[in-house]
Amino acid sequence: MSDRQLSLAAILSATGSHIAGWRHPDCPADGGYNIRRYIEAAQIAEAAKFDLCFLADNYALKLASNEELSRTSNSIALLEPMTALSAMAMMTNDIGLVATMSTTYCEPFHVARMMASLDHISGGRAGWNLVTSANPAEALNFNRDAQDDHAMRYARGGEFVDVVRKLWDSWDDGALIADKESGRYFQPDGVAAIHHKGEHFSVRGPLNEARSPQGHPVIFQAGSSGAGIALAARSADCVFTQQRGIPGAKEFYATIKAAVADAGRDPDQVRVLPGMVPFVAETESEAQAKFDALQALVDPRVGLQILTAVLGGNVDLSIYDIDAPVPEIPETEGMKTFQANLLAEARDEGLSLRELYLRYAAGFGHWRVIGSATQVADVIEEAFHENAADGFAISSAMLPGSLGDFARLVVPELQRRGLFRTEYQGNTLRDRLGLNRPARIDPAAA
Repeated sequence: MSDRQLSLAAILSATGSHIAGWRHPDCPADGGYNIRRYIEAAQIAEAAKFDLCFLADNYALKLASNEELSRTSNSIALLEPMTALSAMAMMTNDIGLVATMSTTYCEPFHVARMMASLDHISGGRAGWNLVTSANPAEALNFNRDAQDDHAMRYARGGEFVDVVRKLWDSWDDGALIADKESGRYFQPDGVAAIHHKGEHFSVRGPLNEARSPQGHPVIFQAGSSGAGIALAARSADCVFTQQRGIPGAKEFYATIKAAVADAGRDPDQVRVLPGMVPFVAETESEAQAKFDALQALVDPRVGLQILTAVLGGNVDLSIYDIDAPVPEIPETEGMKTFQANLLAEARDEGLSLRELYLRYAAGFGHWRVIGSATQVADVIEEAFHENAADGFAISSAMLPGSLGDFARLVVPELQRRGLFRTEYQGNTLRDRLGLNRPARIDPAAA
């Protein structure tokens, strides 16, 4: 095997990443709220030696009527990620367990403690997907009338992660001694308050949780705007990104690695993982048939509702001709870079609203590949060797079936090419990803 190895993440998105996947007869419709489905998917990924499985999350239904929402399973009925991952930790041994938690609607102490607890529960396999939250409906569930603007969310997010790291460092590795003979449970000089006072947070500390196996659970981040890249450059261990091909992925890869270096960090200690939605079968024609079958199940009302949510929730797309070119849409405070790229793509290619939502339906803007195991592996290998990716976040169209297809067909091909492990090495998620364990910085001395 070559020295540089792919990283693979399995995105476990309820019934799958295709918006009509839940309607397919082969897809269990209870995937979002049945813990056995989560465990089954995680075990499939673990058997294939994936680095990690990842649970996305949000804190509200989309801004739409119940009639519109009732026709999609996307983000409708989901188990809370930290609860689900704690259960999954008991039914897995090696795979990383990553959860989304928002810096806009959580408090740093909560995140620091829950992530440290998951790291202890799992034996060092925890990761935090840091998000600033883009769904405006979430604000209405947290005693607010409106969503904070983009700049404010990222300013808060930057300070938030600083506080979390200080809390993780508030215990020294050897501070918890539980020495029955001396009668001392912990070393007093190994625990320190952080006394953080900033623009957004005032936190005394220390954490009431011993330092976790990884020191710091692995931090993931997915922003692609200027503010998102800046936050990732100084804070993230792994960066998720939405790309649609090698040219754009190479540009983003170079940008984020340069930003990491400019922030005084080692670019080799940050993994870049574009999302990919593979439709794979024994032959290309069979893979295409799988894709076509799902596309045929897309309800136009769902397609428009999903587009409305992505574009900020403040435009009624139902008033437009669905087969006319995409209209002018004002910028919102949501996912700014993704919105801009989506609309630019639609205008450059002259797409109608129907064509745009059908493109988005099959994986929410991620890199789509349709083909045999060899064809899918070819795309992954080219992206890897062209420095467009350090690996991929595999977003399965249907769960668990599509993940099983990838594990059964593509993973052995990647292993045959020497690109991907055949056995796990090390004990923690940091070990799997080739990331160093961070040294503790004593908050009292900082």
